[in-house]
Amino acid sequence: MRHPILVGICVAGAFVLSACDQQSDTDVERALSDINVVDESNLNEVMLNVADPNEGVTYFQRTLANNPDRIDIQRGLAKSLVRAKRNTEAVAAWKRVSEHKDATNDDQVDFADALIRSNDWERADQVLDSVPPTFETFKRYRLEAMIADSNQDWKKADSFYEIAVGLTTKPASVMNNWGYSKLTRGDYEGAERLFADAIKQDNSLFTAKNNLILARGAQKKYALPVLQTSQVERAQLLYTLGLSAIKQGDTNIGRGLMRDAIDTHPQHFEAAVRSLRALEDETS
Repeated sequence: MRHPILVGICVAGAFVLSACDQQSDTDVERALSDINVVDESNLNEVMLNVADPNEGVTYFQRTLANNPDRIDIQRGLAKSLVRAKRNTEAVAAWKRVSEHKDATNDDQVDFADALIRSNDWERADQVLDSVPPTFETFKRYRLEAMIADSNQDWKKADSFYEIAVGLTTKPASVMNNWGYSKLTRGDYEGAERLFADAIKQDNSLFTAKNNLILARGAQKKYALPVLQTSQVERAQLLYTLGLSAIKQGDTNIGRGLMRDAIDTHPQHFEAAVRSLRALEDETS
């Protein structure tokens, strides 16, 4: 009589062990799946910052082929194409992202950015107009300012640049853009102030230093301001100032500045030498 009971207990035990094994396998698979998601997320981030952006493009194209509906992979591909300066492809990629059911306002702004990089200003303006005005980010207003610049709507451009500056802790680049906007409209004093402010925020921004010299040269200020520069940078700034002086009709001053640039440069300054030679041949 004991045998059936014993068999029943053994069978029940077998079922319990089987259920435990199945539960254990499920837990392991879930854990491994979680690990894979973390690893993939980390890898995606690495590929967005890899030295060669084309490697990132290849990675996301390959991953997207197996996961065509995943918006994070679509975004990764679009961002990688922008980094690789493959602007036409980037526009198509960002359009695809913007049409995804899970697309965000940030995606629309990035789509507008890609359009601007492809010189499609009108379409970029239309895309930004579709973003609710309550969505206020640094990138959105920086792009709005650039579009206003392209339309020569200076009042609107100044307003957008000012808002953008207030929405970032690193305003140097947008100050430089704003200064260049002032420079193109002939507001040289305003441009000079903005370039100087940009340099105070980021002393490594050589573009702002060069633009500052252009703004000063346009006002016939031919002395270099006090700037922290390398010897090569100083030579390049002297050369820019020399060209500006020549453009203003101050040929002798320009010639002297070019000689200073050549003497300052630690190596052979081919561009300055060539320009000075051409200038001396023309006046001889």
